[in-house]
Amino acid sequence: MSVTEDRPGAGLLDGRGTDTGARAAPGATEPVSVPGAARPRKPFLGELLGFAAVGSLAYAADLGLFVWLRGPAGLDPLTAKALSFLAGCSVAYAGNALGTYRHAAARGPRQYVIFFAVNIAGALVQLLCIAVSHYGFGFTSPRADTVSGAGIGMALATVLRFWGTRSLVFRGEDRVGSWTG
Repeated sequence: MSVTEDRPGAGLLDGRGTDTGARAAPGATEPVSVPGAARPRKPFLGELLGFAAVGSLAYAADLGLFVWLRGPAGLDPLTAKALSFLAGCSVAYAGNALGTYRHAAARGPRQYVIFFAVNIAGALVQLLCIAVSHYGFGFTSPRADTVSGAGIGMALATVLRFWGTRSLVFRGEDRVGSWTG
């Protein structure tokens, strides 16, 4: 029997698998908390749901502003969409920074630029889906354009945005791009 085996609480491991040196309280069945130890991360499903909720709010802001800019404000469609896209990205960044990824250490202009780039990549995925469907496969009806852009394209773009936001913008110190949380 080694010295470490007969100590109460010996062998308590932190999240990286190293011995914390913590001792179990006499008669305790659970390990004692170690000050400064890493807190458990938000489960993957919770992170995904938070991302989806923030994305829904951002989509509503984008759509609402676009409709207002095209209608009462009287802007042309491209200017209205560019402004509403920027507003939607800002809402999504704020919601993710203050909510879903509030535990991430670094926030600021650099993260916002990366976040914006990830969202532009998502928009390009949607446009690519429409282009392939419309011009490549010849599905030219408005319904086909909606299915390819707002259906398939949005699903693929959301996966890309989630991955990019999680692994490039708000990556945790102990998690760099892992899909498993």
